[in-house]
Amino acid sequence: MTTNSLAGRRIAVTGAARGIGLATARLLHDRGATVVVGDLDGDIAAAAAASIGPDVAGLALDVADHASYAAFLEAATVDGPLDVLVNNAGIMPIGPLVEQSPATLRRALDVNVLGCLNGLQLALPAMVERGSGHVVNVASTAGRTPVPGGIAYCATKSAVVALTETARVEYDGTGVDFTCVMPHFTNTELIAGTTATRLVPVVQPEDVAAAIAEAIVHRRKDVFVPRMIGPLLRTQPLLGRRLRDAMSRRLGAYDTFLHFDRGQRAGYDDRISQS
Repeated sequence: MTTNSLAGRRIAVTGAARGIGLATARLLHDRGATVVVGDLDGDIAAAAAASIGPDVAGLALDVADHASYAAFLEAATVDGPLDVLVNNAGIMPIGPLVEQSPATLRRALDVNVLGCLNGLQLALPAMVERGSGHVVNVASTAGRTPVPGGIAYCATKSAVVALTETARVEYDGTGVDFTCVMPHFTNTELIAGTTATRLVPVVQPEDVAAAIAEAIVHRRKDVFVPRMIGPLLRTQPLLGRRLRDAMSRRLGAYDTFLHFDRGQRAGYDDRISQS
């Protein structure tokens, strides 16, 4: 993949003021794309955009609000049509289900699932009319395997996996591509206070950004980060529940969202509860 392989493409990235979104927006811009940053707080989005480059727009966006998303895409396409939409915005509430508030569960559904649906519904008409476009939905490996303490998160990310695959089938032949990105533990504030699983390395936001850029260039359908976890998750259903559960427990995957440092996680939990 050449440095300027994304030159001339207009790409909007949601949840791009920090973490994976910011790393993705920065890398896409470095590779020649015209990038538009969206995030819930307009001032923070503008600051993130400015940190990438003076030609990057940073706009307020509540992905769960249809009108907000529509206004974001309208502003993002003032100077030209959108080539790629990266639906990255998401939140990760963890802990026993019965301890989570109804408001937290509702917000997880609104941001993680409805946010992707809003983006698809609003961006697709113009892409289909043009006969070209690409939607990248950032899910999680948690969308492909059970993680105790992550019932809401797993449910929402499973929905993202399913809606991406279904959109691919529904819009087959239109010229629009769809990619589902499934990162494992990524070194962002989402995993604050948790302990990573054994053997599978924690990845950096830049690793996920590089995988997204590659997926856009090569029109990949499914992207796992790190790549090694893809074969593990694809073969997992063949093992049966007993062997799967035994392996996951040995790796620590069934403890990480149940036993964590609540103090280290307090800042993130407070922020998503107020979003």
